[in-house]
Amino acid sequence: MTARAHQRGHPIHFDDDQWRYTDNDSPASSERPCASCGAIPTPDGFDACLGYVQGVSSACCGHGVEEPFSQ
Repeated sequence: MTARAHQRGHPIHFDDDQWRYTDNDSPASSERPCASCGAIPTPDGFDACLGYVQGVSSACCGHGVEEPFSQ
Protein backbone atom coordinates (compact mmCIF):
# COMPACT_ATOMS: atom_id res chain seq x y z
CA MET A 1 0.00 0.00 0.00
CA THR A 2 1.25 3.48 -0.88
CA ALA A 3 0.65 6.44 1.43
CA ARG A 4 -1.03 9.33 -0.38
CA ALA A 5 -1.68 12.93 0.59
CA HIS A 6 -1.70 16.46 -0.85
CA GLN A 7 0.79 19.28 -0.56
CA ARG A 8 -0.71 22.69 -1.30
CA GLY A 9 -3.36 20.92 -3.40
CA HIS A 10 -0.95 18.76 -5.39
CA PRO A 11 -1.28 14.95 -5.00
CA ILE A 12 1.81 13.36 -3.43
CA HIS A 13 2.76 9.81 -2.49
CA PHE A 14 5.40 8.20 -0.31
CA ASP A 15 7.90 6.23 -2.41
CA ASP A 16 10.41 4.12 -0.45
CA ASP A 17 11.99 6.89 1.64
CA GLN A 18 10.51 10.23 0.55
CA TRP A 19 7.34 12.05 -0.49
CA ARG A 20 7.04 12.70 -4.25
CA TYR A 21 4.66 14.67 -6.46
CA THR A 22 2.40 12.17 -8.21
CA ASP A 23 2.29 13.99 -11.56
CA ASN A 24 6.04 13.98 -12.26
CA ASP A 25 7.62 11.89 -9.44
CA SER A 26 9.84 14.80 -8.32
CA PRO A 27 10.58 15.13 -4.58
CA ALA A 28 7.80 16.95 -2.73
CA SER A 29 10.42 18.86 -0.76
CA SER A 30 10.45 21.48 -3.53
CA GLU A 31 7.78 24.17 -3.06
CA ARG A 32 4.95 24.56 -5.52
CA PRO A 33 2.33 27.29 -5.48
CA CYS A 34 -1.17 26.53 -4.22
CA ALA A 35 -3.10 24.50 -6.81
CA SER A 36 -6.20 26.61 -6.14
CA CYS A 37 -5.08 30.26 -5.95
CA GLY A 38 -1.56 30.00 -7.42
CA ALA A 39 0.11 31.76 -4.46
CA ILE A 40 3.33 30.53 -2.88
CA PRO A 41 3.71 30.28 0.92
CA THR A 42 4.52 33.47 2.80
CA PRO A 43 8.17 34.02 3.84
CA ASP A 44 7.18 32.69 7.28
CA GLY A 45 5.82 29.49 5.68
CA PHE A 46 2.10 30.20 6.10
CA ASP A 47 -0.45 29.37 3.42
CA ALA A 48 -0.84 32.57 1.43
CA CYS A 49 -4.56 31.81 1.09
CA LEU A 50 -4.94 32.23 4.87
CA GLY A 51 -1.94 34.25 5.99
CA TYR A 52 -1.14 34.43 9.69
CA VAL A 53 -3.94 33.28 12.00
CA GLN A 54 -3.18 34.29 15.59
CA GLY A 55 -3.25 31.47 18.13
CA VAL A 56 -3.48 28.71 15.51
CA SER A 57 -0.76 26.07 15.34
CA SER A 58 -1.86 24.47 12.06
CA ALA A 59 -4.33 25.56 9.35
CA CYS A 60 -4.92 24.92 5.67
CA CYS A 61 -7.33 26.43 3.13
CA GLY A 62 -7.72 23.04 1.43
CA HIS A 63 -6.04 24.24 -1.77
CA GLY A 64 -9.01 23.16 -3.88
CA VAL A 65 -8.89 19.51 -2.81
CA GLU A 66 -12.46 18.27 -2.57
CA GLU A 67 -12.20 14.48 -2.34
CA PRO A 68 -11.90 12.94 1.13
CA PHE A 69 -8.77 11.10 2.19
CA SER A 70 -9.24 7.34 2.17
CA GLN A 71 -8.24 5.52 5.32
